[in-house]
Amino acid sequence: MKIRKTVLHDREVNVYVYENKKEAYFVTAIPDIEWSKDFTYEDAGEAFLQNLANSLAHCVEREEAEELAQRVYQWTREM
Repeated sequence: MKIRKTVLHDREVNVYVYENKKEAYFVTAIPDIEWSKDFTYEDAGEAFLQNLANSLAHCVEREEAEELAQRVYQWTREM
């Protein structure tokens, strides 16, 4: 599991990223905003990024959700 830090609502929060290589999926979580999401290696592209942002938009403002979705996506692709 990797722990990344990001700024939300003017404070630093932890983003937890778990990768299961055997079953080819990720689980990401941000406990401070009570959000988590799982997705497979095959989930990619603009449609997936929009889905991720929509999920985050239930917890944070739309603009923050889109920025955070981009970061989460990038972090999972680096692993």
